[in-house]
Amino acid sequence: MDDTAFRPSRRHADLGPAFYDPVTPARFPATILRYRNRDWAGRVGLGGLTDADWIAHFGRFEPLPGSFETPLALRYHGHQFRSYNPELGDGRGFLFAQVHDLRDGRLLDLGTKGSGTTPWSRGADGRLTLKGGVREVLATALLEAQGVETSKSFSLIETGEDLVRGDEPSPARSAVLVRLSHGHIRIGSFQRFLALGEPDNIARLLDHTIETHRPELWRDGLEDRGVAFLEDVVARVARMGAQWAAAGFVHGVLNSDNINVTGESFDYGPWRFLPHYDPDFTAAYFDETGLYSFGRQPEALFWNLCRLADCLLTLAPQTRLESALSGFGPALQEGFAQALFRRLGLAAAARPETDRLVAAIWQFLAGTRAPFERFFFDWYGGSASAGRAEAGPAAAHYRSAAFAPVRAALAPLAPARGARLDHRYFAEAPCTLLIEEVEGLWAPIAAADDWSLFDAKLAAVARMAEACGTAPAAS
Repeated sequence: MDDTAFRPSRRHADLGPAFYDPVTPARFPATILRYRNRDWAGRVGLGGLTDADWIAHFGRFEPLPGSFETPLALRYHGHQFRSYNPELGDGRGFLFAQVHDLRDGRLLDLGTKGSGTTPWSRGADGRLTLKGGVREVLATALLEAQGVETSKSFSLIETGEDLVRGDEPSPARSAVLVRLSHGHIRIGSFQRFLALGEPDNIARLLDHTIETHRPELWRDGLEDRGVAFLEDVVARVARMGAQWAAAGFVHGVLNSDNINVTGESFDYGPWRFLPHYDPDFTAAYFDETGLYSFGRQPEALFWNLCRLADCLLTLAPQTRLESALSGFGPALQEGFAQALFRRLGLAAAARPETDRLVAAIWQFLAGTRAPFERFFFDWYGGSASAGRAEAGPAAAHYRSAAFAPVRAALAPLAPARGARLDHRYFAEAPCTLLIEEVEGLWAPIAAADDWSLFDAKLAAVARMAEACGTAPAAS
């Protein structure tokens, strides 16, 4: 264990009890290690833990040296499908510890899911199904490989309890997940103090967030700090939405308590990846109106950002906050172009060439229903990969008239410096996680405790990340 990962700094506990509740972790009948993120464990100084030590910290939640003695269940409110809920908060998780990324010095949270009841459990059991934990490990791994700013699944431990759930076969196996994230301060964290009429605590949370996570945003005046903060959150959340679009990803539940002010995707429930472009594609069976469908995700993110601006009206005038919000559209457009170029392994280009390619790709995918991930796999490196793309199973799409604008837009573009077009990943099939594949990975675990397909999929994701330069060691 590297003690430098726990060097003193401002931590969430410094905010005081108005912001959290100290809680006691559940005691589980079993602690079976199912997944540990070795790459990120090394990045935060925990790579040397034995399996026994790992289980002690992330299954029984013995404190990490220099971090919290007692876990903290964070307090927040939020809009759920646009209806305000003041009864939220960490109901089956807590902030267990805070560590530092040894590469860039950023403070990181180790937060849990399925670690027991808290004052905010609302009558639920505070547990997580093993299948839910497996799904989150898979989602975060693939999103990271695709270049999405996401939380990392750090640990998954099976806990030996039988859970009753209405949306999957019961009794269901149980687990506790630990995620690594650049903070768990949500839009809903600010909304709580607005609802309680506590503007001083909004200002305290603002200053804590800037000092801890974004010190370059510090301004001498509180109004200026509030505006700079909103501008930054708008840009980061827009980038997140753009990266989801380029990944063909649908989060599923874009409530304001699920939007992190650091602009990092997290808290994966009913997520899905697109089989092909479809703006109406939804992830959650209970999203009956398609509020959080693929094509409406930018709208949902912007709506949530407006709720953050509502909170900051106690600090800054409406005109300045509206000006900050106006940056969402341009940031989304720029972020989407950057994400598409990164996904295609292309060097940056001038704006006209960039816009031409973005428009051509989106029109092609929308008009042909070509396999979404296959397109990015086939054309990684642009025209330099034409031979490989046109020899693959989607070749008919690339011979069509609909593809001609894409081909023309790719022609003047070069592969990014260091793009590994000859990596063995590109001799395989594209790495995908469509819903039927996820169910197929889970079936042998449920039937025979066979984790071989799960392990093989994570190995394929790792090859994708290596090929595309998104592996943790290359970040």
